[in-house]
Amino acid sequence: MQKYIRTFLPTDYVITDWASIEPFYSHLLARDLSSLDGLRQFLADWSELEGALEEDAGWRYIRTSCDTTDAVAKDRYEYYITAIAPHLAALTDELHQKVLAAKAAHILRKETQYDIFFRKIENQLRCYRQENIPIQTEIQLNTNQFGVIAGAMVVEIAGKECTLQQAAPHLESTDRIFRCEVYDKIQQRRLQDKDALNALYSKLIQQRHQLALNAGFKNFRDYAFVSMDRFDYTPADCLTLHTAIQEEIVPLLNEWAKARKAELGLAILQPFDHAVDIKGRKPLRPFADAKELVAKTIVVFEQLDPFLGDCLRTMQQMGHLDLASRKGKAPGGYNYPLDETGVPFIFMNAASTVDDVRTMFHEGGHAIHSFLVHNLSLNAFKHCPSEIAELASMSMELLTMPYWDVFFTKQEELNRAKKDHLIHVISCLPWIAAIDAFQHWVYTHPDHTLSERAENWNRIFSSFSDSVTDWTGYEVVKSHLWQKQLHLFEVPFYYIEYAIAQLGAIGVWKHAQTNPKQTLNGYLNALKLGYTTSIPRVYQTAGVGFDFSKGHIRSLAQFVRKAWAEL
Repeated sequence: MQKYIRTFLPTDYVITDWASIEPFYSHLLARDLSSLDGLRQFLADWSELEGALEEDAGWRYIRTSCDTTDAVAKDRYEYYITAIAPHLAALTDELHQKVLAAKAAHILRKETQYDIFFRKIENQLRCYRQENIPIQTEIQLNTNQFGVIAGAMVVEIAGKECTLQQAAPHLESTDRIFRCEVYDKIQQRRLQDKDALNALYSKLIQQRHQLALNAGFKNFRDYAFVSMDRFDYTPADCLTLHTAIQEEIVPLLNEWAKARKAELGLAILQPFDHAVDIKGRKPLRPFADAKELVAKTIVVFEQLDPFLGDCLRTMQQMGHLDLASRKGKAPGGYNYPLDETGVPFIFMNAASTVDDVRTMFHEGGHAIHSFLVHNLSLNAFKHCPSEIAELASMSMELLTMPYWDVFFTKQEELNRAKKDHLIHVISCLPWIAAIDAFQHWVYTHPDHTLSERAENWNRIFSSFSDSVTDWTGYEVVKSHLWQKQLHLFEVPFYYIEYAIAQLGAIGVWKHAQTNPKQTLNGYLNALKLGYTTSIPRVYQTAGVGFDFSKGHIRSLAQFVRKAWAEL
């Protein structure tokens, strides 16, 4: 992978403070954009500047999430948010206006790849208000608090202190009393911070609502759909998808929950009974540590396509992987694109579980996407909406399944891992719908009370979960389950994309059953498009439909259910 070669910025340019950045923006604002060539060069230079800034900001974020206790990293990250980002917002708005006013803009816009680019600029101008800059700064600082709170959560299991991610594998124990104790410890630790997280979320809701009002929107939900450039579907489409998932997927959850209850021989199925193997087998441990996880993932990627293995190997060699869970590390996992380097960074909290293997393939899919779009001409073309980005990651989870014997050498364990994953593929859809439906309610009722929040979460969660699990004694836990979802705090309304992309990924995998090579090529060609065309067109290139209908979801669910039954 060749690092981007600068032509506008000095090769040795290093970002220090706003004074080191401002001259380049002043230069751009003074440019003459009367010619088409001048406009193209302007956009190329602006893209280069954005790439340098975004990579610098990326490293600041990565370092503070890798160690939430690192005061220096925290200060550098917060300095960017408070002393650099506010200036960028105002000048970016000026540059947006300059581009739209350029004489040649209407000519450039006729080129397909630039149409979305210009539509995004129009959306950003619609959402921008100078009075929102300090609010956005406060929001960024507040969202970082979620990682600090969650990263400090530890429990003691069998005399050993561990993070909640490290504790979770114990929920697979065949000893019901023990896994109940573990579940209780995890949930009680979460509940210790329920008031702090409720207060943080309430503050974020009000700040986001004010952003929307300032920009002339009725609520933050409507503001978010414009600011996130959702050109291809509406809030009403999301509600349609919620209903389809409720009617077509939730019955499968009930079917599987009833089978689980029967197989385990339980009179009552409780929340801590969902991770244990229904046949009483010991938990699968597909790798010993992060080093082995990387090594085996490279082998799997190489078998799928040598290019994929090379990408991950490059990341390993450059130190762009931080995979093991530890105290003080922020929760969750991500792939962070680094626009100049072209080699992204994968962050996760591995604890030697099957879920970790899935997460590695998921983030690996994002990473491959970063490599594939690196050579696109503008930075804006490289940054895809989540519906495309998650298609990359979720399809990779399923496309790698024929090579999972690298992790599971025994046929029984391989089949078990595949079956568990297919259940995950289906069962994640109702949770995604619940989180999304919750956000729709939260932001269209911004003045709700905490009791109303709990009441409506319980209503929504119950409509998207099985009716077999008994939550008696866990009512408070259930009322606060939403607090574990970092997207609610850090990236509001970024979650329904997972459901949309999961449906697309199932379609990709379905086609791969009959023509794996053609499917892989279509998938890679779709990712190479970046954001130079519409989401439906990208999905079409990958060989799947962009379809929220109940009939489409039913056909995909039946395909997965059949594949699961045949293992």
